[in-house]
Formats: sequence, C-alpha cells, structure tokens
Amino acid sequence: MAKDVFHQQVKNALIKDGWIITHDPFTIRISEAVKLQIDLAAENAIAAERDTEKIAVEIKSFIADSDISEFHTALGQYLNYCQAIEEQEPDRIVYLAVPIETYQDFFQLAFVQRALQRYQVKLIIYDPKKEEIRQWIR
Repeated sequence: MAKDVFHQQVKNALIKDGWIITHDPFTIRISEAVKLQIDLAAENAIAAERDTEKIAVEIKSFIADSDISEFHTALGQYLNYCQAIEEQEPDRIVYLAVPIETYQDFFQLAFVQRALQRYQVKLIIYDPKKEEIRQWIR
C-alpha cells in the first residue's frame, strides 16, 4: 500500500501533540487470508498511544479531482476499520485525518455533515504545511 501524500506530516503533528507512534502502518488481520492496513485506501495507518488513550489514524489528503469520490472511499474505509478494530482492540479509537482546507470547505457541506454525524466519524483536522493538529472532533 502506498502512503498518503501527507502521511509524514500527520505523523509529525501527532508526535508534536504528545503521541507515541507505536505502529506505522497498523495492520489488523480479519481472517487468515485478509488483512487491513490502516491508513485507508492505499495509504497507511498510524497507531499511537498517549497516557491510556489508543488511536488508529486513517490519513486522507483529498487532493484528487473529486472530493466526493475521495469522501466515499474514506468513509467506507473508516467504517471497515472501526468494525475490525472494535472486534480485536475495542479500546483503540479510529480517527479520520483530513487537511484543514478540506475540512473548512468540503466537510462543511450539509450532506457531508449529516454523514459524519450519522456514522459518528471522529476527525483529526491537520495543517499539512505547519505539521500541526488543528482540531480533534470526537
């Protein structure tokens, strides 16, 4: 799987925010023949811990031509990862990491907001230029 364009920036932002990266990528085996690598859709996932919190982060760049297509992929992957992690590591929380510009524009659309609420998507809003976490949405 290829790493997302902003993989390293998000990783650096999490470290700046006090997280310890424990897996890069974070792999979950859902059967003998099938495994998931969290950083969804040809990207890689980061697992991190801080105090007693454990997270898995799916990083998305939203740099393709179609934001809605990327959102469909990201949401589907996020839901699959949530299910797989719930079954194997119920104390780990899955987050979808999106760039601040995408969050301020595309993610404010009513359709997107309804989907995020309906599926209880947890978000990390990051600034890829400054390598900073701007907001956690739980």
